[in-house]
Amino acid sequence: MEYIDPLPLRTDESIVVAPSQTLSSDEYNLLRSASIKVVRHLGISGACSVQFALNPLSSECYIIKVNARLSRSSAFASKATGYPLAFITAKLALGLNLVELTNNITNATCACFEPSLDYLAIKVPGHESNKNSNCSNEMERINESVDVVSIARSFQEAFQEGL
Repeated sequence: MEYIDPLPLRTDESIVVAPSQTLSSDEYNLLRSASIKVVRHLGISGACSVQFALNPLSSECYIIKVNARLSRSSAFASKATGYPLAFITAKLALGLNLVELTNNITNATCACFEPSLDYLAIKVPGHESNKNSNCSNEMERINESVDVVSIARSFQEAFQEGL
C-alpha cells in the first residue's frame, strides 16, 4: 500500500491506497526484496510492516519504520486485499510457514503469494466532530478518529467516495 502524502508526520492520519499506484514493477520488487531482507535479518516471524521512503528519481530507498506487529494500517491492508493477515500471523506463531498454508483467496496456491486485485481501496482518516467535544486536549480527539474505507475500480472514484 502507499501513502498519498510523500512523507506523513503520522501515518495513522494519512490517506493510504492499496495496492500502490505509482510504483513501477522494478520499484515494487526493490521494496519487496528489501522488506524480506529486513525481516530475515531481524528474525521476525509473523506479522511485520516495513515503511519506506523512496526517491523516484534515483530509486534510493530508506527504511522509516519497522513494526513487528499488526497495526491499523495492517488491518486496512487485510480488508482491502481480502488477505487474512491476523489468521496467517496466528498460524505462523504456531510454527507453520507460509508454504504450508493455503492462500484462502485462490484455494490453490500457498499463502506466500500476494493477492492480485482488480480494484483498489483507499483509507481516509476522519474524526467525529461531535465526539469528545468537551475535550480540551487535541490529542485525545485525534485518538478517537474514525477511518473511512472506499473500494472502487479507479483511483478517482475511490478517492471521491472516501472524501
